[in-house]
Amino acid sequence: MAGSIPDLHASVRTGTGKGAARQARRDGNVPGIVFGGDADPLPINIPFNKLLTMLRAGQFKSTLFNLKVDGHEDVRVICRDVQRDVVKDLPTHLDLMRLRRTSKINLFIPVEFLNEDTCPGLKKGGTLTIVRPEVELVVTAGDIPEKIEVDLGEMEFGESITASTLNLPAGTKATIDRDFVVATIAAPSGIKASDEDAAEGGEEAADAPAEEAASEE
Repeated sequence: MAGSIPDLHASVRTGTGKGAARQARRDGNVPGIVFGGDADPLPINIPFNKLLTMLRAGQFKSTLFNLKVDGHEDVRVICRDVQRDVVKDLPTHLDLMRLRRTSKINLFIPVEFLNEDTCPGLKKGGTLTIVRPEVELVVTAGDIPEKIEVDLGEMEFGESITASTLNLPAGTKATIDRDFVVATIAAPSGIKASDEDAAEGGEEAADAPAEEAASEE
């Protein structure tokens, strides 16, 4: 079930207010605050370069982190807001919320496709088109699935994997109500062209008797 949760390293920020926040930025940090749970708010600093790298990797606000601060017990947190400079679009402050193991949160869970080597559609030259490499789920903080597995072992051309066909772990559900497509098995372009030609030929054959009848009149 739950995979390894990435660590987020921070240090305690001494002082509060705009002055302390400005000093933190001059020192190469991004000031932040940790709130929620049964503890008091904790002002922190996170190294600017480290935070920027994680933000650019994507999905920072939907990732559960194990926050490590010297002198404090590790705690699970999720980002609730990242404030940015209006001109440079760089992070200037962030808010982190503590989570209990029973807390419900939205997270993107990766999809792993199994048995591609035995998939009938792929063996015949088809292509696996992945629409959603990750699916956003409502999960429990203490029981986060590492991945969602999809078995391609019996899939043919034109078949799709949709949200309703996913084998989701107990206690989780998709955040989107509609039955969205996760992936499809597309037929090779040669087969597509043949099908189109056959369809066009059928239409011409169907039109021919009508044209001949009109000419006889």
